[in-house]
Amino acid sequence: MYERVVDVPRLLAFYRTGEPLPHPVLDEARQALSAHYAAELGEPFTTAGLCHYRDSVAWHGDRIGRGAREDTRVAILSVGTPRDLLLCPRRGGDVVRRPLGHGDLIVMGGSCRRTWEHAIPKTARAAGGRISIQFRPHGVQ
Repeated sequence: MYERVVDVPRLLAFYRTGEPLPHPVLDEARQALSAHYAAELGEPFTTAGLCHYRDSVAWHGDRIGRGAREDTRVAILSVGTPRDLLLCPRRGGDVVRRPLGHGDLIVMGGSCRRTWEHAIPKTARAAGGRISIQFRPHGVQ
């Protein structure tokens, strides 16, 4: 960053369409979510991203891929240490805080991914790691 080498605050893995996932249960989850959301989504979840977060996650939202210009869906499975999820409209407004526990699923869709940002805030208490597993349709990043 800015001509310096820094530690990445998370470990990342991305599995493209057709690539085997690291565990069969993830394939089962992706297939079940694709079947459940087939009528709304009109296409299956084809890719998966895994992020091991050691701490917080800064405010961010979609700015690349189809999700930056189209209504799309991403199904996110959270495993590990429970944390709060913050959501806020990009143009300002009230922050929505929701607990996100081990095994919780959040599906972000419609214009939410384009018009809102989300974050996992820092905490004063010791917080363990958390893994975010994101299932996405083709072309959605």
